[in-house]
Amino acid sequence: MSVKPRKRRQWPLLVGACILAAGAVIFIGDSPFETSTSSNKEVPDLVAATPVPTPTPRVAVEFRMLDLDRGWVKYADGMAHTSDGGAHWQEATSTEALPTDGEAATNGLEAITKLLSLESGTGSAAEGASATATATSGSPSVDIVTLNGTMFDVKQSQFVTPKIGWALLPSTTNSKSPLVLTVDGGQSWIDGMTEDAKAVILGVKAQLAQLKAEALLYKDEAGAKAAMGASWKLIPDQASPGDIVLVRHKEPGSIAWQGKTYTLQPYEAGYFTYLPISMSVKAGTYPIGDQTLTIKAKKFETQYLKVTEQMESMKQDTTRINTDQKKIDLARSKSEPSFLFSGPFVKPIEGILTTPYGYTRYVNGKYDSAHMALDLAAKEGTPIKATNDGVVALAELLYLTGNSIYIDHGMGLFSQYAHLSELRVKPGDRVKQGDIIGLVGTTGFSTGPHLHFTFWAHNIQANPDLFFNTTPFQWVK
Repeated sequence: MSVKPRKRRQWPLLVGACILAAGAVIFIGDSPFETSTSSNKEVPDLVAATPVPTPTPRVAVEFRMLDLDRGWVKYADGMAHTSDGGAHWQEATSTEALPTDGEAATNGLEAITKLLSLESGTGSAAEGASATATATSGSPSVDIVTLNGTMFDVKQSQFVTPKIGWALLPSTTNSKSPLVLTVDGGQSWIDGMTEDAKAVILGVKAQLAQLKAEALLYKDEAGAKAAMGASWKLIPDQASPGDIVLVRHKEPGSIAWQGKTYTLQPYEAGYFTYLPISMSVKAGTYPIGDQTLTIKAKKFETQYLKVTEQMESMKQDTTRINTDQKKIDLARSKSEPSFLFSGPFVKPIEGILTTPYGYTRYVNGKYDSAHMALDLAAKEGTPIKATNDGVVALAELLYLTGNSIYIDHGMGLFSQYAHLSELRVKPGDRVKQGDIIGLVGTTGFSTGPHLHFTFWAHNIQANPDLFFNTTPFQWVK
């Protein structure tokens, strides 16, 4: 009888203990009734990460830039190439053709070296190409580069121009790009390509394009080097009254000549102007820049013409003559600031020379003027060709010269065609060498069908014989 009450008192204690045990199991997250193999829950913070192996640095064996854009890098396990100066690199597949040294000889290093040698005026193209090959295939031209404040040894380097070059570091772990770049002659180095570096390279490309375009205007490489390699160049450095001289300078500026100032205009790699040698210039020597221009005396023949009294009276109508002269002066006052031609000048017609340039002319026994043109006789209606490329500045019927045409060839040089029977062009027309611009006639003050033809340089007449089958650029001696 005494046992039963004790059992009833213990039962609530047992129930409470079970509840506490169950709560502990839930809190901990495991059940004492589950086996260790039945749990599939993950415990990330208790699992150790698997170490990622560090890649072995790729070893570059050598590189070669073929010009300012194209180049390759050879690794122990393959090759990569670039077509934008090293800004981006692409792995070369086994079937992909890489740029070759043969292409570089035609379009790359040798061409760049040749153009730069023209501007510097030192060494031949062959010597320049040889020097480039030696510098790029031999020992590096720099031993150490500083990149982001750290100095690195150089495995190989190559300069394509005196300012632009690339270097290969011993390990690719030292830089993001296979090659490091300089655009200031090695004073600083860049890992990859920046906008500033790209702008410098584009500027050099433009300079090379200008050098190439200008070099083609000269007769040969020797002429190009003589003109482009000098600070000042007079083309030619000896002249006579009636001639013109083409002046080239490396820098902008102006020239004071015979009381006038001539501005040097930019064209390709230089700055140019024409100096007209008028009939009043005395023989002697004249300083131009750091050069000396020699003017030699020249004697011209005399011509006597007889014309009707009616024709002779035409010269007395000064009002009409002055009105026309204002039109002519206005047309010749505006010239394009560039050479508009690239090829040689040609004769407008193959006529009979009746009056050479420079003849002293007497009309009906009285002094008239110096004939500063060529008179070429031909059958009326003979087609007249433009002597070279240019823009028609004037095409109009004038009092003394009849149907007349002036063509602007740029830089203050104009050609004149007079006494035409018909005009085939109008002001503003762009013409090419050999285009038919009119027909031979005898309009104005003329004794028969012929073409009165001459050149004007800065409004001073120049001898056409200087130009035929050549250009001023080819007058280099």
